[in-house]
Amino acid sequence: MSSRLVPPSPARVAHGHSSQTDEECILVLQGGGALGAYQAGVFESLSKVYREPTWVAGISIGAINAALITGSPAPARVAKLREFWNLVSSALPAPLVATHLTAREGLNEASAGQVMLFGVPGFFKPRFPPAPFQPRGSLGAISYYDTAPLRETLERLVDFDRINAGAVRLSVGAVNVRTGNFEYFDSSKQTIDARHIMASGALPPGFAPVEIDGELYWDGGLVSNTPLQYVLDQPGKRRRVVFQVDLFAATGAVPTTLPEVTEREKDIRFSSRTRLNTTNELDRQVIAQAAKRLLAKLPPEWHDDPDLRALSRVRSESAVDVVHLIYRSKHYESQSKDYEFSRLSMQEHWDAGRADMAHTLHDPRWVHHERNASGVHVFDLTSDGPTASKTAP
Repeated sequence: MSSRLVPPSPARVAHGHSSQTDEECILVLQGGGALGAYQAGVFESLSKVYREPTWVAGISIGAINAALITGSPAPARVAKLREFWNLVSSALPAPLVATHLTAREGLNEASAGQVMLFGVPGFFKPRFPPAPFQPRGSLGAISYYDTAPLRETLERLVDFDRINAGAVRLSVGAVNVRTGNFEYFDSSKQTIDARHIMASGALPPGFAPVEIDGELYWDGGLVSNTPLQYVLDQPGKRRRVVFQVDLFAATGAVPTTLPEVTEREKDIRFSSRTRLNTTNELDRQVIAQAAKRLLAKLPPEWHDDPDLRALSRVRSESAVDVVHLIYRSKHYESQSKDYEFSRLSMQEHWDAGRADMAHTLHDPRWVHHERNASGVHVFDLTSDGPTASKTAP
């Protein structure tokens, strides 16, 4: 990886240590296939410049990255992420010389075509015989690829005993195929193994559902591509700093060709719920905290009022800081960007995540913002727009 981190200033280090002892540091990872290397770069900067997370929640490829992080000792986490991403990008090594834009587009499309035909090392392989020739009702009949290689990779790279010991909390989301209900598997509530991670990333019709305790589960991105809502719904007593890492941008240019339409549709489909959930959850936090402050101002004789008792049951957390990082596609990337696993693209995605996180953590708007005991604060510091930093009481 070529990008270098700027060492944090002494003032930043001192400020960070004074504010970290009473906070939960939570990493929230969206689904997005091959784009997930961006999340690995984000984590590398986060762990070096700020701190290690106390909780990691993920969907799909975000669940895989989350398992690699929580299932490794802190000094080995970046190395485990690098080992995984080097493995899955090994089928098409980086070219020895730089490629211009047109050649790069061709290289990416060739890589995506290779994935469709031959699968991804350590991740998935085409079924043989193909789905139409598999017995009706079998898992092979309802998916194009076999994810047995992913199970082997996870069991080799992830220490599930470490995850279940509870040092760092892990939560991954999946969808029950029979009921259509969203479900989270959480190491603070149950024992996690490779099946739970695979279920979170079992996107149909490419991958078969994964059986857990008699139920079949598909990719959590079918319902929501971000675990943010689940994280904020969980009770907690300490202030929270949530680093939300998205792989699809909600905003983008109006398409001018049919391939651009496909790419734009995919971005909107997998990012819009993230925006909606972020807005709804942060609004709920603001209302809950306002209700708590209002109740504290009322005279004691009012506390038996039924409406006030109902308000008192509204869960109100401590302060929440949400730091939003979003991967922004390159001009030569197309609708195949989430299944284009070339080594060159992987390195670029990783470097972009590392640079964006380092930029955010050194931005004065983050370094010098007040660590309040209440309120909701949202930062998108890789953007220069009006929503780059906003605060709600």
